[in-house]
Amino acid sequence: MKPKIDTPEIYEDLRNKLMTAYFEQGQKLKPSELTELYSCSVNTIRETLFRLSTVGLVTAEEQRGFRSTPVSRQRQHDLTNFRITLEQQGVLQSMRNGGIEWEARLTASHHKLSHIESRISKTGDVVPVITPWCAAEWEFHETLVSASDSPVLRETFRSVYDQFRQQLVSPEHNYGFLEGNIVEHKRIVDAALTGNVDEVCVAIYDHLRRNLIRD
Repeated sequence: MKPKIDTPEIYEDLRNKLMTAYFEQGQKLKPSELTELYSCSVNTIRETLFRLSTVGLVTAEEQRGFRSTPVSRQRQHDLTNFRITLEQQGVLQSMRNGGIEWEARLTASHHKLSHIESRISKTGDVVPVITPWCAAEWEFHETLVSASDSPVLRETFRSVYDQFRQQLVSPEHNYGFLEGNIVEHKRIVDAALTGNVDEVCVAIYDHLRRNLIRD
């Protein structure tokens, strides 16, 4: 018998699976199958899926159950716009408030991400490292806004970031990995560490603008 998993662990594991293409975008999520995976009750799974629907990673349809949130070009555009705004404001506040400790954490998170992305670049294969890569990607961008003095900004950024990544990460699009990410991340961190306000905002926009709808 598989050991029983606590509800918070189920929530976090499902959240990670939804963001790393374990489930296809728009895939039906069957509580009966997930109870087998997590050795828990159907009610626990339903409650967890409902919680995930409140943060946009799952869609709940009356009489039709739950699905992983499907891909939508408009949704991706809207999430990108929100993310750009939040990340720009968050990093500017962090640059004002963070000091040497924030700079050290940013440098460390970028080093980790750069190491993993360089490995992906050499092998061309995201799958073996998708979990640590996605975790490092989040750690880097979260660190950028982590010294913001607005708890609401940080909380909203997490929600928008998660939904944004879910829209991008799929086998069809190489799980969201692009060679240009390595250079773009370095440009962001260099601008942040040198206190270049205009450049860091432009660098964040340039990093994300490919996901916007253009006329």
